[in-house]
Amino acid sequence: MLNPFNHLSGPLALVCYSLALGAVAALTCGLLLALLLETGWAARLAVDQPNARSLHERVVPRCGGWGVLMTLLAILGATTPDLWRLLAALSLLGVVSFLDDRGGLPILLRFVAQFLAVLVVLSGYRERLPWWLWIVCVLAWLWSTNLFNFMDGSDMMAGSMTLTGFAGYAVASGLYNVELTTVALVAAGSAIGFLWFNRPPARLFLGDVGSIPLGFLAAALGFWGWRDGRWPFWFPVLIFSPFVADATVTLLRRIGRRERFWEAHREHYYQRLVQSGFSHRQTAAFWVVGMVLADLLGLGLLRVTRAGQVAGGLAWCLALVGAGLWIDRRWVRARPVPAPEKDES
Repeated sequence: MLNPFNHLSGPLALVCYSLALGAVAALTCGLLLALLLETGWAARLAVDQPNARSLHERVVPRCGGWGVLMTLLAILGATTPDLWRLLAALSLLGVVSFLDDRGGLPILLRFVAQFLAVLVVLSGYRERLPWWLWIVCVLAWLWSTNLFNFMDGSDMMAGSMTLTGFAGYAVASGLYNVELTTVALVAAGSAIGFLWFNRPPARLFLGDVGSIPLGFLAAALGFWGWRDGRWPFWFPVLIFSPFVADATVTLLRRIGRRERFWEAHREHYYQRLVQSGFSHRQTAAFWVVGMVLADLLGLGLLRVTRAGQVAGGLAWCLALVGAGLWIDRRWVRARPVPAPEKDES
């Protein structure tokens, strides 16, 4: 891996190197997105038209993922060429997701592309695992890939989760795996560049071209750190738990009602919060607090006993349940009461 600080030695050089790449990623992503907006190319690539299921009321370009993905591919391609399988998988997902942003693709084709991307990365992994564990990992990977897409529906939502989640990976990995830390900080830095244009009122949305690769990368680094011994299996789930909990509960609800769960809707908890009277800025602040708390809790639980980890995890689950019930209650109270039907007899 190329290291401009190779004339230094020790932890200081590695910390400076990783943080510098994160800063370069933030600047690069921001400049790319500013260029797309100033030239008008942002509106030509893909736009999000407001509809009955949207939380916004005007046309917004959904090409923020171009800046994030291009930054990731450029910086990681130059600094971590050994991770070519990961870069190839991200490129595949970026192309397919862009086509989906432009005109929509069949859900089966999208899942096939995502499955192939998982196989590309796992093909470089030589350690033997039980067959059932491979299946669990692949299914979790596919679910994570779509999490960001499901949750990319309100200002600062997906960008903030990218920043806090990948920053958590970087801190947990520390100096034990420089490549993993570098990838995490480049992703977090790219999120900073995107968030500048996604803060309320958003000038750009992430779009599938950004949300799908980021969800995939979150699973890839989670798997990588788990197999590398940097964290237990629950750590990635916990630091991304605001997304995991919202998307999973909402999906199960819709499946239980036999709805077409893959179609757009307005039933996520963050959407209900907006519908109950919160502004986009207030909703973003509410969720960012939850994301930061999840990050800090996950990092803290890495340093306690297993009993402490179980207790902390259960306490956090109860907190998420309580937050969900509170949002549901607000949403029900805010819904308009239907007028009684007239008796025509």
